[in-house]
Amino acid sequence: MIRPFLKQVLSPVLQAKRRWQLPAAARQEARKDYLGLPDRDPGIDIAVREATDWLCRAQDFSSTKDDGVARHFSLIKGWGPSYPETTGYIIPTLIKVARLTGDAALRERAKRMLDWCLSVQFPNGAFQGGTIGAEPLVPVVFNTGQILLGLAAGAQEFGEPYRTSMTRAADWLAEIQDADGCWRKHASPFAAAGDKTYDTHVAWGMLEAARVAPARNYGKSGLANAQWALTQQRKNGWFANCCLSDATIPLTHTLGYALRGILEAYRFSNDQKFLASARQAADGLRSALRQDGFLPGCLSPDWKPAANWACLTGSVQVAYCWLYLYQITGDVKYRDAACAANRYVRRTQSVDGAPEIRGAIKGSFPVDGGYGTFEYLNWAAKFFIDSNVLEKEVCGAKT
Repeated sequence: MIRPFLKQVLSPVLQAKRRWQLPAAARQEARKDYLGLPDRDPGIDIAVREATDWLCRAQDFSSTKDDGVARHFSLIKGWGPSYPETTGYIIPTLIKVARLTGDAALRERAKRMLDWCLSVQFPNGAFQGGTIGAEPLVPVVFNTGQILLGLAAGAQEFGEPYRTSMTRAADWLAEIQDADGCWRKHASPFAAAGDKTYDTHVAWGMLEAARVAPARNYGKSGLANAQWALTQQRKNGWFANCCLSDATIPLTHTLGYALRGILEAYRFSNDQKFLASARQAADGLRSALRQDGFLPGCLSPDWKPAANWACLTGSVQVAYCWLYLYQITGDVKYRDAACAANRYVRRTQSVDGAPEIRGAIKGSFPVDGGYGTFEYLNWAAKFFIDSNVLEKEVCGAKT
């Protein structure tokens, strides 16, 4: 009885000690976050420009200096190594922003990212899990599927050699897929074992490859996985087996992956069952959204909060899906939810100050929350740009 009592008494003291051992910048950012969000919203144009500029700096200052994009900037350890998976799906974002702005330098950056991805592709067409230097160095389905999104965009924008690289990656994914549409072989060593419903984001990569190479069976493969994912969905819209580590309280990030993949299956096939599934999940997520745009970073199977912090990546991923559903259905509840979530995340963004964090998006808000703790993540900035660009397209947002 004494030890639990002492642990309870000493826990706040130990937490305070750990906080004071943090670098000054980390302590300062945490203190600022706990004062609450500022009312200031920089607006879409400024927010997108600053996030894009930060992604460029993340490429330039990656600790591995290889034309990939640094996984993160940490308030504790500084710039991280390049991350093949997320560099892969940052590529379509930069290509789109380059088209919108006419910025040839952004287009060239995307091409450099593509060339780097090709340089780390395995002979069998797959890609590694984790960041450069991570061990074990093994081919991983999910990471390959995310890079496939970039390769498909690269093939459309630049042609060869990215088309050949794309077909090698997609062929590998098709070959190792199980008969029921699930990918069980070559799972990530950096995630919990078991089936992953969020592999619908891999399915999306196959659907993009099918648009580039329609004569191949990539579309069939992608839709088979999306169909399998429907078998994991409950009547209230909840997706089972949808987290990196704890499927009982998944991140909105992985729920956002799953939802986007189902929506992309609908966009590719026009099959109403995928739209119905997406609306069920989107409605469940919307029920957890607070009026001010806060979406809890983890949710339980009844769509109740399981975290007192926001996973900002998940918030903007889900917001994108709500905006897309508004485009399809015209239902303003999705538009309003998306705009609230996007505005919440914009208010967390610093658009002045140190270049390492200016324009960046935190893993969590507050910054010491349970996802990407004290880090600014490259994929958070990517999905933030995507969602805000779509909001402006859909809503004609004034900035």
